[in-house]
Amino acid sequence: MLDFQKFFDKYKLNFTTEEIRREVKHIIDHHYENNDTIANRKTLFECLEITSLKSTDNEESISELVEKINKMDEKLAEVPKPAGICVYPSLVETVRSLLTEELSVSTVIGFPSSQTFTEVKIAETMLAVKAGATEIDMVMPVGKFLMGNYEEIYDEIQEIKAVCGDDAALKVIIEAGLLGNYQNVFKASALVLEAGADFVKSSTGKECVSDLYSVFAMCEAIKAISEDTGNPKGLKVAGGIKNTQDALMYMCVAKEVLQEDFINPDTFRIGASSLADNLAGEIVKKDICYFSE
Repeated sequence: MLDFQKFFDKYKLNFTTEEIRREVKHIIDHHYENNDTIANRKTLFECLEITSLKSTDNEESISELVEKINKMDEKLAEVPKPAGICVYPSLVETVRSLLTEELSVSTVIGFPSSQTFTEVKIAETMLAVKAGATEIDMVMPVGKFLMGNYEEIYDEIQEIKAVCGDDAALKVIIEAGLLGNYQNVFKASALVLEAGADFVKSSTGKECVSDLYSVFAMCEAIKAISEDTGNPKGLKVAGGIKNTQDALMYMCVAKEVLQEDFINPDTFRIGASSLADNLAGEIVKKDICYFSE
């Protein structure tokens, strides 16, 4: 069993809140302008998971979305393919049956609150992988984290990771906006990565969303765990990212903390819906509503 006291003594965020704010401001002030390029818009699109997690989603609406992705070569030839598509578990099979591109198929489990039984999450994961999901976005039980029940969280992630096996990557959503402070954001990130998550994800988008400062703390945790284990871990930013400027700022922070080669679909993702049209429009230099119409 992991000694959590020793683990958290080893992995600490070595920045105060004020220092984090200064660091992030420095990054944006000194690096945003150089990153504000068409090439980086294309890179962001390559790291994008086009996401639809609405109560009104159904086979018809998701089929239409998949067809738009399939026809990008014809309709948006200048725009690169996204990293993948993220939908509810019941719609994974629809995506898998229609998708003609080699993209990731992500789905969510224990979503959005994680307030269900571990056995239910395991069953969701098994069924999602069987249906064709290649990536699982699992929600960390925030309430358990806030009461210090780290062992249950750790064990649950390990169980879900075992179900994923080699068939699906595991992303764990820490709901950074609910954790109270950036020390907790770092702590939760380190915990889920140590437990076996391949990516740490900032937010479900259904609660108080994260910010640049939280993502800075997440990047610091990724850096620490990846350097110690020699096993590169990834970051997925999600929740309220609607415009290119926000996406570029997240890219800047991740790039400065984790180096330039981190910004690729294997380790950096953005989960969003309306961002796809904004990025694509700026790449082709005209207003488009291709993905949202």
